[in-house]
Amino acid sequence: MTGDRTAPELALRVLQQLWQGGVRDVVLAPGSRSAPFALTLDAADRGGDLRLHVRIDERSAGFLALGLATGSRRPVAVVTTSGTAVGNLLPAVMEAHHTGRRLVVVSADRPDRLRGTGANQTTDQAGIFGTFAPCHDLTAALPSEDLELLVAQACSRRGPTHLNVQLDGDLMPSDPDPDTWWHRPEALQSHDSSAPAEVLRRQESSPGVAGSSGVEASVTIPTDGELLTLGPRTVVVAGDDAGPAARLLAEAAGWPLVAEPTSGARVGRQALRTGRLLLTTDLRDDVERVVVVGHPTLSRPVTSLISDPGLEVLSVRGRDGVATDPGRVARVLEVVPRVDGPDDPAWFAAWRDADDRLSALIDAGLAAPQGDPARPPGDAGLSPLAVAAVVGAAVAADTSLVVGSSNPVRDLDVMAAPWPPHEHRFVVGNRGLAGIDGMVSTAVGVALGRPRATRSIAYLGDLTFLHDTNGLLMGRGQRRPALTFVVLSDDGGAIFSTLEQGDRRYAGAFERVFATPHGTDLEALCAAHHTAYERVDDLERLAAALAESPSGTRVLEVPVSRADRRAEAAWLRELARQVRQPRAARP
Repeated sequence: MTGDRTAPELALRVLQQLWQGGVRDVVLAPGSRSAPFALTLDAADRGGDLRLHVRIDERSAGFLALGLATGSRRPVAVVTTSGTAVGNLLPAVMEAHHTGRRLVVVSADRPDRLRGTGANQTTDQAGIFGTFAPCHDLTAALPSEDLELLVAQACSRRGPTHLNVQLDGDLMPSDPDPDTWWHRPEALQSHDSSAPAEVLRRQESSPGVAGSSGVEASVTIPTDGELLTLGPRTVVVAGDDAGPAARLLAEAAGWPLVAEPTSGARVGRQALRTGRLLLTTDLRDDVERVVVVGHPTLSRPVTSLISDPGLEVLSVRGRDGVATDPGRVARVLEVVPRVDGPDDPAWFAAWRDADDRLSALIDAGLAAPQGDPARPPGDAGLSPLAVAAVVGAAVAADTSLVVGSSNPVRDLDVMAAPWPPHEHRFVVGNRGLAGIDGMVSTAVGVALGRPRATRSIAYLGDLTFLHDTNGLLMGRGQRRPALTFVVLSDDGGAIFSTLEQGDRRYAGAFERVFATPHGTDLEALCAAHHTAYERVDDLERLAAALAESPSGTRVLEVPVSRADRRAEAAWLRELARQVRQPRAARP
C-alpha cells in the first residue's frame, strides 16, 4: 500500500518502523495535525511496546528526548505538530548534532499542495534544521521499501534526523476501537531476508551501534589504533564523551590524564584532580605531545595547550565526526592510539606529586576556620567549591549525574577526586555546545533512560534551572523519575565574574547585563510544579540528603554567594603557583 495510505495508516507505518529501528521511548508535544501519531502512541504505550512521554513545551520535549537517548543509548523520537512547534526543537537538535546523539524528530505537516498558500499553521518545515539534521519529507505515496530505509537510517545514524510527515485527509482513525490503532510489527532479525539490504549494511557497519536492538554499546575500545612512540613527554586530555579508551591509553603509557567530569575517563590512577590548574605551572612548559580524546571545553589552560603549534597534537575524531582542534594544529586520528609499554615513570610522578599537594592545599583551605588566611575569600556562607566536593563524593557506584554548564561543572572539575574504575558511574552534560538550554528536561530524560541506576542527581546553577523549569511540567499519569536536583543558588550568573567582563572597570553595568539577579522564590516555583523542595544550608545535610533514595523528583536549593567568585579563582591560581612556580618566575 502506497498512495492509498490514510493519515492514520501513514503514522502507524512510521511508528512501526521506528520500533523496528530500536526506538522504545517517544516524546510527544501534542497538537492537532499530529493527532494520528498521538492516538497510535497512546495505544502502543498501553500495549507495553513503547514508553510515551507527553510534554506541553516543545523545547523541553526535545531535550527530554535528548536525555532519554543519552541515558538509554537508544534512538529516541520526539513528535510535534506543524508550525512553530517544530522550530522550538532547534536547540535540542543542535546539541544532538554536536554530540552525535540519535534524536529522531517526527513532525506532522500539511500536504505539499498547501505550502505557500497561507493555510493555517503551514510553513516550510522540510529542511528547517539546515545543516544540523538531514530531512526526509515523507508522503503517503512513498513506496514501503523507501519508507523503511529512510526510517532505519534515521535510527542508526549518529546525530539527529528529521522525518517530516505530510498528513492529508481525515486525521482520525476510521475505527474508534483503540485496539486497532497500534500493533507491533514482526521483530526485525539481523539477517531477515525481508529487511532491505541497505538497512542491514548500515546497521552492521555503524561502529558502536547495535543492529536491530538499537542499543549503542556503552564501551568501545579500539585495538587497531596507531602505535605511538614512547619518549616525548605526553599528556592525555579527555573531554566530554571521551570514554574509557582515553583512560586505558594513559594507564598503558603511564601518562598524566587531564579528564573533564563528563569525559567518562576521570577514573583510575592516571587521572588528575587538578589537572587544569597544573597547566598554569611549569609542568605545562615541559609537555611535548598531547593526545586529545572527546570534546574538551571547560578551561582556557586546556584550550591553550591543545592549540599550541609548538607541540605535537593528536586529536581523535569524536562521535559527531569532529576532532577537537581549535588551534587547527592537530593531526587527526580516527581512533584512540595505543602504545606497546609504559613510558618513563618520572614524568607522571611529577604530575602526581603536584596534584596531591595542590588538592591537599585546596581541601585544607576550605576546611580552615573563618578568618584563617588559608581560607578562600568569602563570607561565612557555604563555599561553592565545598558544595561541588560533596556532590562529587555522592557519585557512588551505579549513580547517574547530570551536570549543568557554567560554574557547577567547573567546580566539579577542581573538586571531584577521580572515581574508582568498574563501578558504572554515568556523568554527563550537554557539552556539545555547552549551553544552559533544556538541562532540567535532559536530566529527567537521563534518569528515565537509566531506571536501574541506584541514584540519579542533577547539579545545576540557578539560572540553568530557571531556564528550563518547564521540564518540571509533568502531567498526571506521566512517568516521574527518582531524581534529585542540587541547585547552586547565587541569584544570577556568577561565571561572568571570572571572565573579562567581571573586571572592576565594568562594574557599573555588570549586574544588569551579565549577573542578571532574578530574586526568584524557588520554593514557591517548586510548589507550583508539585515538586518536593528543601533549602540546604550546611554540607552535612547536603551529604545526608544525597545519600537518601527519594521516591520522586525533588529540588535541594543550596544558597551561596557569588560576590567572591573572581577572588576565589585567583586563590586557586595562587595555590597552584605555590605548588609549582611557573618557569618564568623560578629563580
